Amino acid sequence: MSGLLTLPNILAGAVILALNVYVLLGGADFGGGVWDLLASGERRSRQRELIAHAIGPIWEANNVWLIVVVVLLFSCFPLAFSRLAISLHVPLSLMLIGIVLRGSAFTFRSYGMEDDAAQARWGRVFAIASTATPVLLGICLGAVATGRLPSVWNGGFVRTFVQPWLTAFGVGVGLLALALFSFLAAVYLSVEAPDDALRDDFRRRALWAAVALFATAFGTLFLSLRTAPLMWRGLVASPFALALQIATAVAALTAIGALWTRRYRLARGAAVAQVSLILWGWALSQYPYMIPPTLTVAGAAAPERTLALVLGVLAIGALVLLPSLSYLFRIFKAG
Repeated sequence: MSGLLTLPNILAGAVILALNVYVLLGGADFGGGVWDLLASGERRSRQRELIAHAIGPIWEANNVWLIVVVVLLFSCFPLAFSRLAISLHVPLSLMLIGIVLRGSAFTFRSYGMEDDAAQARWGRVFAIASTATPVLLGICLGAVATGRLPSVWNGGFVRTFVQPWLTAFGVGVGLLALALFSFLAAVYLSVEAPDDALRDDFRRRALWAAVALFATAFGTLFLSLRTAPLMWRGLVASPFALALQIATAVAALTAIGALWTRRYRLARGAAVAQVSLILWGWALSQYPYMIPPTLTVAGAAAPERTLALVLGVLAIGALVLLPSLSYLFRIFKAG
């Protein structure tokens, strides 16, 4: 293979595609936890019931996409995987704890329905973990974009394992991820709401989340000028930057306009496009680097024989996974 269509590029694209699907599905589940935490008004209990109903049938299946990301990184890009697992082991470990706590709390609060105190306790754990985990995921992505992940011991635990990710830009990307997930969840819930009153509750939340998304997106773009120059150049000065910015703006304005006029299915489609464009913009902006500024996609890749085998297994797995997930969604998410 030559040019862009190489085995490392194809499998790196598969990593981003799996991450994209995880953000659209699992990310919205985390956003549902945010709205569970912020449920208010006379329909507070009904809002939480809708969130639980929307998440319940499929939340565990959504984690398969995160597993695909981890397996592809480990198998196809072991150098990048080791750098990430070591340099970011603090936020990644906290993120894993958040995922486990969120899932456990979501299950445990369904038991002992007569015990309101236990339900409230587990509900708080579910909501807090759902809020913190997207921030940690965003911090990890932001840390990669800065190009400051050390490859060796850097003179102390804090300098090596904390300072590279605990930055203003990293926190900004974390808040951007939280706004993205909250926006997606509110848009999805406005589609799934069984009546106009609940639908309007989540419509208002989606519009407020769109404002937060706008603010955090431009805030992190501004911060990237100094702390993530590769990201800044990719999003502002690259050959695809203008087309990407226009497409993202069109998707965002379409989503907001559709919410404003109560065209909820159009809003859902536009929100999916907007979030996907933001994620792919990040990936394309740092290409050809997997971990800037030294580790490229080709340089991090496993031997070609390994990549070919993984690609074959991925194709076979897709023949099983995609129809199964399609059937699951057709049963529980008709419409």
